[in-house]
Amino acid sequence: MNLKIAEKINSDEVLKSVIDNFDEEICLVGGAVRDLLLGKVTYDRDLLILDNDAKIFSQKIAKFFDATFVPLDETNKIYRVVMKDKINYLDITNPIENDLEKDLKRRDLTINALVINLRNNELIDIVNGLSDLNSGILRIIEEKNLFDDPLRLLRVFRFQAVTGFKIDEESLKYIEKYIDLISRPAIERINYEIMHLYSGKYTETALKNMDEIGLLERIFPIVNDLKKVPPNSHHHLRLFEHSIETVKQINILYENSSNDVKEHLEKNDFGGYSRLAHLKLAGFLHDIGKFQTWTIDKDTGRHRFIKHDDVGAKMSVSILKKMAFSNKQIDYISTMIKKHIYPSSVISAPLVNEKIMMRYVRKMEDNSIDEIILAQADRLSARGPEISDEIIEENINALTNLLEFYLKVKDTLEPLPKLLDGNEVMKILNIPPSPKLGEIMNALHEAQINGDIMTKEHALEFVKNFN
Repeated sequence: MNLKIAEKINSDEVLKSVIDNFDEEICLVGGAVRDLLLGKVTYDRDLLILDNDAKIFSQKIAKFFDATFVPLDETNKIYRVVMKDKINYLDITNPIENDLEKDLKRRDLTINALVINLRNNELIDIVNGLSDLNSGILRIIEEKNLFDDPLRLLRVFRFQAVTGFKIDEESLKYIEKYIDLISRPAIERINYEIMHLYSGKYTETALKNMDEIGLLERIFPIVNDLKKVPPNSHHHLRLFEHSIETVKQINILYENSSNDVKEHLEKNDFGGYSRLAHLKLAGFLHDIGKFQTWTIDKDTGRHRFIKHDDVGAKMSVSILKKMAFSNKQIDYISTMIKKHIYPSSVISAPLVNEKIMMRYVRKMEDNSIDEIILAQADRLSARGPEISDEIIEENINALTNLLEFYLKVKDTLEPLPKLLDGNEVMKILNIPPSPKLGEIMNALHEAQINGDIMTKEHALEFVKNFN
C-alpha cells in the first residue's frame, strides 16, 4: 500500500464514501489520478469498475448519494453521477473489452493513463506515465490513438496550457502527420477543448506551439490575416505575436491583482468557464479587425486602423457562432473587443474626474474590471519606437486608478431609475415605434449616465426638445 496515496484518497470524502460503502473492485483513473499526484483538488473523478456492470454500479452510487444518474454514452457504457452540490461528479465505465491494459493503452497521454486501485491504493502504471508526470512531459501513448479520436490533436495543447508541460518531439510529429483530421470532431467538442485551453495558466505557450505545427490556423483561420500586419511605430511585434502577448499579459495581470479582482475574474458567469478564460480569448481576438481596416499614410508612413474595434467585434460574432459559443459568451467577448480602447480613452481625457470615471463605470457595469485588464494588457503588449516606458507607465497607472475607483464605488451603485419608457415617449411626441424612438431612448440613457438628467421632469424636457 502506498501510504501517501492512501492519505490523499482518504481525504477525498466522495471517494472514501465509495470505498467504505461498496464492495466492487474500483479503480480511479485518468485526470483525477494525475491531479491527485500533482497535489491539485479535483471534482471530476473517473472510475473503472472491474467486477460489475458500469450502469448497475452507477445507479447504485446515484441512489446512495441521492445524486443524479446521467447516461453519457450507452454504446460505450459511460455514465455520470452528479452529486447534489452540482460540483462533484463521478464518470463511471468498464474497461474496454474488460481488459484494463488495453483500456489504458487506448487513452491519449501517458500522464492520463495512471490508475489507482482503490481497494489497496496501489498505483498501476503500464505506460510510464509517472515518469512523464515527474519530468513534465506530454507524450502520446500510441500514434493510432490520434486517428481513433482526432480531438486528441487539440487535447495535447489543452493539457500543455493547463500544466505547462513540454510536448515530446515524437508526439509533435504524430500531430503534424494527422493534422488534417482536426476537421472531423464535432465543433462542440472543439469548443470544449478551446475553453479549457484558455482556462490554463500557460495558454500563450500552447498557442505558440499550436501555431508552429499549423494547428492554430485550422481552429482560428483569422490567424492568417493577423500574420500579415507587421510591426509599426506603436507595436514592436507583428499583430499575431501582439495578440498572443496580450493573452500572456492578461494572465500576468490576473496573478498580480488584488483578491477582489481575482474573485471577479474567477466567476463562471457564462458558458461554464471563468471570466478570465473568456477574457483571454477576447484578448487573442481583440485586434482581428485591424487587417480589414489597415491603411498606411502616404506622407507619414503611419499605420492606421480606424474603427478596427467595431469591425473586430462584428467579425468575432460570426467566428464564435461557427464555433458553437452561446449568445452570452458571444455578447461578452464581442463587447470586450468593441470597447477595448474605451478605458484608455477615458483616462486620456484632459481632466479625469469622478464624473468621467463614473460614466465609465455606468457604461461598463459588471464588465468594468475586465475591460480595464484588457486595456492594460494591450498597452503592455505594444512597445513600438514611439511608445516610451514613461508612456506605458503613465497609462498603466491611470488605468489602475480607474480600476481602484470602480472597486471603491461598485458596492454603492444603484441601478439608474427608468424615468420614461418607450410608450410614454411615443405618446409625448406622437410618433410610432421606429429607429427615431430608439435613438431618443439611447440618448436619454446616455444623458442619465452622464448625470445630466436626474428627474422625470428633466427627462420630459429632454425628450420634448430632442433634435
